Amino acid sequence: MATAEVAVALPALVVLVAAGMTAVSVLTAQLRCVDAAREAARAAARGEAAGVVSSLAQRSGPAGAVVQVASGEREVQVTVAADARSVGGLLPSFHVRATAVALREPELADEP
Repeated sequence: MATAEVAVALPALVVLVAAGMTAVSVLTAQLRCVDAAREAARAAARGEAAGVVSSLAQRSGPAGAVVQVASGEREVQVTVAADARSVGGLLPSFHVRATAVALREPELADEP
């Protein structure tokens, strides 16, 4: 009888552990997106080229991250988005994204 109970409870336990590990994976991917967006926004505010800004965000962000850079007159906005895959493939993947905005440096804000 104990064997039957373990056979019924074991799949539920595996799904519960996979859900917990997936939550940690999604949280890690979200934090990497936040860090990548912040770093890239600071670089863009300093006047770095768009290619350098995108490269910084790609290196800091999760694998397969998509980077969008938008420049305004006084500020720059960088958005980093990625898919966080579930552990073991038991659960669906989750889409995470982060946006950072930085004011341009004063000497760069006056340039066209």
